[in-house]
Amino acid sequence: MNPIEMARESVARASLDNCVKCTICETQCPVARVTPLFPGPKYVGPQAERLREGKSVDVSLDLCSGCGICTTVCPQGVKIAEINAQARAVMKAQHGAPLRDRLITQTTLMGQAMAPVAPIANAALGIKPLRKVIDKVMGIDENAPMPTAHGQTLRSWLKKRKRTSKPATRGTLVFFHGCAGGYFEVETSKHSIEVLEHLGYEVLVPKQGCCGLAEQSNGLFDGAQKKVLKLCDDLISSGKDLTIISSSGSCTGMLKHEAREIMGVDDPRLDDVSTRIMETSEFLWDLYLKGELPTNFRELNMKVPYHQPCQVKSQGMGMPAVPLMELIPGVEVVESGEPCCGMAGTYALKSDKYEIAAKVGAPLFDLIRRTNPKIAACETETCRWHIAKGSGANLVHPVSLIHWAYGLHDDLFEGAVRPPKK
Repeated sequence: MNPIEMARESVARASLDNCVKCTICETQCPVARVTPLFPGPKYVGPQAERLREGKSVDVSLDLCSGCGICTTVCPQGVKIAEINAQARAVMKAQHGAPLRDRLITQTTLMGQAMAPVAPIANAALGIKPLRKVIDKVMGIDENAPMPTAHGQTLRSWLKKRKRTSKPATRGTLVFFHGCAGGYFEVETSKHSIEVLEHLGYEVLVPKQGCCGLAEQSNGLFDGAQKKVLKLCDDLISSGKDLTIISSSGSCTGMLKHEAREIMGVDDPRLDDVSTRIMETSEFLWDLYLKGELPTNFRELNMKVPYHQPCQVKSQGMGMPAVPLMELIPGVEVVESGEPCCGMAGTYALKSDKYEIAAKVGAPLFDLIRRTNPKIAACETETCRWHIAKGSGANLVHPVSLIHWAYGLHDDLFEGAVRPPKK
């Protein structure tokens, strides 16, 4: 069965009859809160799916950001987000996907193209007239957050770095960096590797590709399935029984459950990888609970606003980053309480959706400005780009604060996503 046939016949559809129309998903949907154009997850999900029977999917479905909050809050266990994602894939197969959606999902290619000419690429993305042209021609909003290219990729850093002299006494781990962690947020990946090595682990970083999440969230299941299985091969090549660590929270979710539950990927390679991968904060907090995490941290008297991305929420791990960061003496974490920042992967890049994304994120941006306008923490890359732009704060992964607290770097803002210059 190919991915589109799976989307039409998915077992997620079997859950739709559990919907009792309580509308809890409607009240919690971040998109429905800010625009009347989206009829809500219940309407475009289980309610509409009962009547489709192979007919064309209503295009209002495409306003769904795919955040997954509806599935998370449903008391009946209806796979609302999964049903909507599968319906979007069918819709794209029926009506075709715009060129924009096919381009913005090629994140590895984007990184490979931008890294060799990083200063030029960054300067070009800051030219407002050029951004206006791209907006009009391609449909990528002129105000959307853009990644910052770096001349040094993670792979080039790994080749040139001096190996740690600290012996690996605690075994071996595999590190999955994701596309952004390889090209756009290299410092976050470096901090992750160095923290793990500081704790006494040998860290293997196999050559690896994209997980396919961007294509999956845009309904391009064929390409996404090929990428995620190729990535599984890459990660398995380092060893079949090793724990895999990743600081890319959304990509971790793709491997843990989205590839299987949304795209229906049924493959032993994915089964293997999905049971071995952990997000970095999740792994470090687990070490602490087992009494295996040293807490000889430097003091940092600071309130740190923290937002857990929706694709990390959906992994069902709780919020390990909150107590982890509060192990640092003086740190008080202020959790956002917001369901979504509005970025939703590539959603906020699109001209027809950027304004919606900005409205979704507004309460979070206000909370950060009130709590600490200088720094905030979040586990996923694209969310950090969006939040930095919207709030004006510097955004870091929680592991960067742990890296600082261990004394592994001195500039608190090293590697942070900086807000764009006005």
